[in-house]
Amino acid sequence: MTIYTDGSSRGNPGPGGYGVLLMYGKHVKELSGGFKKTTNNRMELLAVIEGLKALKTADIPVTIYSDSQYVVNSVTKGWLNNWIRTDFKGGKKNKDLWTAYHQLAKQFQIKFVWVRGHADNPYNNRCDILATTAADGKHLVVDAGFEG
Repeated sequence: MTIYTDGSSRGNPGPGGYGVLLMYGKHVKELSGGFKKTTNNRMELLAVIEGLKALKTADIPVTIYSDSQYVVNSVTKGWLNNWIRTDFKGGKKNKDLWTAYHQLAKQFQIKFVWVRGHADNPYNNRCDILATTAADGKHLVVDAGFEG
């Protein structure tokens, strides 16, 4: 299973959105959503979470492509494990989303791959379009983890 993700925020904070491409063989599914006020990092991470939540089968290898060094490095460099171990001591942001990701990730064999954003990767570019279109949408919802 291959997942491409991207997040967007019009201002940081500001209206934001996420975009996801789920790819398995010839099958492709697109997901997106928009929020009234959020941050780019939250949308990058939410894209990964929503991609994993959409999978119908657990315990499968999943490769996630993201242009977010924040997301990729947090997982691959062990930052998330340290944040979990210290219960996000020191004011680490996005505890709600990282906790949700951590629980979901236990079900899968995940490999992260960083890709350069706004470059020549058509799948990442499609996710960017999905995310920015969602951020610019008229039916934005509240990001309770950010505003709540």
